[in-house]
Amino acid sequence: MQPTSTLPGDGPEPGAQALAEAPYLSLVTWRRSGRPVATPVWCALDRDEFFIFSAGDAGKVKRIRAGSAAAVAICDVRGRVSSGYVRGTARILSSQADITRALTALRRKYGWQMLVADLLSRCTGRFARRAYLAVRLGSEPL
Repeated sequence: MQPTSTLPGDGPEPGAQALAEAPYLSLVTWRRSGRPVATPVWCALDRDEFFIFSAGDAGKVKRIRAGSAAAVAICDVRGRVSSGYVRGTARILSSQADITRALTALRRKYGWQMLVADLLSRCTGRFARRAYLAVRLGSEPL
């Protein structure tokens, strides 16, 4: 189903640089029913794509697999949105080159915090089950 609902917090859209500098973004994906679901995520910009990592079996990954529509806004760790949403398209990364690019961007932005997250994921066996996502702003498909 094509998402047509109004997003919570719709308002002035932040620019890509403001989104890139924010520590957290609210990632919106849509259920098959068309209902939006927002999730706070870490996100790092490299060239024209925002990279996100998640558990491979997370709802946002399943929703992106079903449809590529996405939107992002600046938020805090609890998901409280402080900007308007910017719509875009999302994809699940599959090539090792893309995954390496995503990890490099995330480690560059989050530094020791990302290294700790990686270490804990490795210790719990979740690192290999991660999914890496790319979001491109605008309406053109990835």
